[in-house]
Amino acid sequence: MNARAYRGDVTLERLALSRSAVDRAAHRRADPELLETALADPSTRVLVLVGGATAVAPGDAGAPRLQLLSSLPRGVVVEAPLLFFLGEHEGVSYVAAAWPGPGLAPGQSLELELPTALAGLGLPDGVRWAGLRDVGSLLDDADAGVVTTGIALANWHTTHPRCARCGAATDVTQAGWTRTCPECRTEHFPRTDPAVIMTVTDADGRVLLGRQATWPERRFSTLAGFVEPGESLEAAVRREVLEESGIVVGDVEYRGSQPWPFPASIMLGFRAHAETTELHPDGVELAEAKWWSREEFAADIASGALLVPPSVSIARRLIEDWYGGPLERAGEAWR
Repeated sequence: MNARAYRGDVTLERLALSRSAVDRAAHRRADPELLETALADPSTRVLVLVGGATAVAPGDAGAPRLQLLSSLPRGVVVEAPLLFFLGEHEGVSYVAAAWPGPGLAPGQSLELELPTALAGLGLPDGVRWAGLRDVGSLLDDADAGVVTTGIALANWHTTHPRCARCGAATDVTQAGWTRTCPECRTEHFPRTDPAVIMTVTDADGRVLLGRQATWPERRFSTLAGFVEPGESLEAAVRREVLEESGIVVGDVEYRGSQPWPFPASIMLGFRAHAETTELHPDGVELAEAKWWSREEFAADIASGALLVPPSVSIARRLIEDWYGGPLERAGEAWR
């Protein structure tokens, strides 16, 4: 691991789940026949989602690629609880078909018990079912954008089936991008919850990492938390750091953002400059908090005394941003 100087004038680029090569083509969503037309086109590619997992196959040099389908049998279309338009790329339309299913834990690859409608799809040998945390950083730009958007929309539809104003069951409209209440005519749009995530550094260049109470020993990451109503992003950074670790933060610098559809977040990354250094973990969010110099950090990574987040997360990139380079030896330390 070779540390290099931190460049505060350059934001983080090519975050794993921020990549996309697909045009969302929002102007097409108003067409009530869009999904039917797209599914009838043999060039359309269909993303199948089951409980947050998708089918992947080995690609070039062993990297995974999405196992997109060229069509869905009529019976599958009828039985699919959720269909939505994801966009287009080089003249090809992308559609998602989503079914509920067992939750897929990080690091877990399952041979899922597929819904009856999917049993006859005839997926080729070598296909496996995997979650976004496991393959998101390994997919190419087009695949990463398609599956991140698909999972985010599927999660929203699953958790928002009724009108928040009158309680009536809502209808899926705008090719899956809105839900409309048939009773009060309220339109509901996909929800995204903003959360701040930050590397906290002190005057000596050390970084502050914390271990959540539910995590095993050695697992540490950056601090994070949701933005509250009526709160600026900078204020959220200062509040969360103070609440969780007892550290007072002064200057706050934006570093980059990444969608995190687990189930519906956008992670807004910052570097925060500490004005105090005495730690007081709250014992609720954080069981431990600790300062690391770059030398201490490198030694603990090399010895296995410290486990850091996987490369799919913005937390990993924020830590590497502080350190000054990629953490090759850390690998996929935990998921």
